[in-house]
Amino acid sequence: MSWETIDKAPRPEAAAEGAVPDEVIRTDIAIIGSGMGGGTMAYALKDSGAKVLIIERGRHLPAEPQNSDLDEVYLKGRYKNADTWYNGQTGAPFKPGVYYWVGGNTKVYGACLPRFRASDFEETQHHDGTSPAWPFSYADLEPYYTRAEQLFQVRGQIGEDPTEPFHSSAYPFPALDHEPVIQDLADSFRRQGLHPFRMANGLEADTPAKRALCATSDGAPNEAGLKSDAEKIAINPALESGNATLMTDTKVIRLIPGPDGRTVVAALAERHDQIIRIEADKFILAAGAVNSAALLLRSATKDYPRGLANSSGLVGRNYMVHNSTFFIAINPFKVNRTLWQKTLGLNDWYEAGPTNQYPLGNLQMLGKLRASMLKMARSWAPNSILKAMSDRSIDIYLTTEDLPRRSNGVSVVNGKIHVWWEPNNLEPHKELVRRISRAVRRAGYPVVFTERMGIETNSHQCGTAVAGHDPGSSVLTPECRAHDLDNLWIVDGSFFPSSAALNPALTIAANALRVADTILAEENAPARTRPAGGDGNDS
Repeated sequence: MSWETIDKAPRPEAAAEGAVPDEVIRTDIAIIGSGMGGGTMAYALKDSGAKVLIIERGRHLPAEPQNSDLDEVYLKGRYKNADTWYNGQTGAPFKPGVYYWVGGNTKVYGACLPRFRASDFEETQHHDGTSPAWPFSYADLEPYYTRAEQLFQVRGQIGEDPTEPFHSSAYPFPALDHEPVIQDLADSFRRQGLHPFRMANGLEADTPAKRALCATSDGAPNEAGLKSDAEKIAINPALESGNATLMTDTKVIRLIPGPDGRTVVAALAERHDQIIRIEADKFILAAGAVNSAALLLRSATKDYPRGLANSSGLVGRNYMVHNSTFFIAINPFKVNRTLWQKTLGLNDWYEAGPTNQYPLGNLQMLGKLRASMLKMARSWAPNSILKAMSDRSIDIYLTTEDLPRRSNGVSVVNGKIHVWWEPNNLEPHKELVRRISRAVRRAGYPVVFTERMGIETNSHQCGTAVAGHDPGSSVLTPECRAHDLDNLWIVDGSFFPSSAALNPALTIAANALRVADTILAEENAPARTRPAGGDGNDS
């Protein structure tokens, strides 16, 4: 079945439209999702005087010894609690790289918090097409990047990376230094004429003792609380303000439009086998690019058969996740005792230049790979071999921009999420892998293994409800308000017009602070007038 056919298929969830709730809750602002976007938004609105309700489908992730038990995390999947999704092209089920906990994916992320480059906000020519300009510039977002870096306690150093854009303020904390093996790698890169730098990071790992507590924190929780995750940094302060409330174990299943078609009047949610109706003046959606799009599609009614906020037909379209490769290089004669490896980055070919006609992408280190992590991908391999490899490896993550394509997207069929993704812009990614292979071999690592990530590696998902000026070619305004709905905003990665080739977390946080400022500015402003939106039936 084609994407187009599925996109127009009837959705049984529409029966929930008239469901009788077991409980009705009233608040001023409802935030759906507690990850980087939703958590930062809750923090930004905590002193507004409004009652803020944060709705999270997961629970609090426990701080426990199993947080750093690699067999528990990787082989047993202790913290993987997402529903099964389906490959739209093949129908094959897969477990996505998303996590439903208070704090969302930030509970397990590697806390890599770079700014996008200034060129990422501009129209850029790539090998396979054009990356569109954003409806606001890097300069517009820069003050919010600074605020986000302060909030999330980012460690970094301006001036080491030639592609680093303008900063109006220094990083709040010094960059994390490399441990000896990674310093040797950086020195070799530098001798080769490259420009390695210390990556911006939100991990409090500035002493050997703290590094030991963080050694497994890339892709896993951190029991010691040294990671700048959204729960610790944003949700907890919001709750402590007394103006925010958190509902856990609560899955929003649909949004209910008002009779005027210009507002959302309520969200219907499932909680402990009950249906909760949540009424609010403002709704802020931050459930992740796939789940936010799926919620809008599930909210279809007879008047809006293609879902809410979808007069453009673009809800769920333009899904992007990056082209990415796990890259392992081994020196059989050198043991790598690095505790926290994720300190080095390289952007020499991030933008087009004299040696590359098109942008190639970014290099960042992975947290140190261990045998259990490799076992997850190579279950047939003996543990002794995997340990010998991981003890002597340096571990790298390579990322190249994934261009927006209308045919890549999200659909909901019989209540199940289907993801349609055909990778593009792969030639630059292959060239990036070739160049890094050459550089690490020159650095003394002759044995190289690579594996390009597939549809299930989607923690960098974005693009399913793009922001733009034209309601016909975008879902959201530049301020991330739905063109079709006066009281709905989306502040996760859904709004990205392009994916760039860097981790999206800091950009999501900075944008949430920007959008919060526009919401706060309206509180005392005269009621605005807007032209009527489409009825959702446009073709």
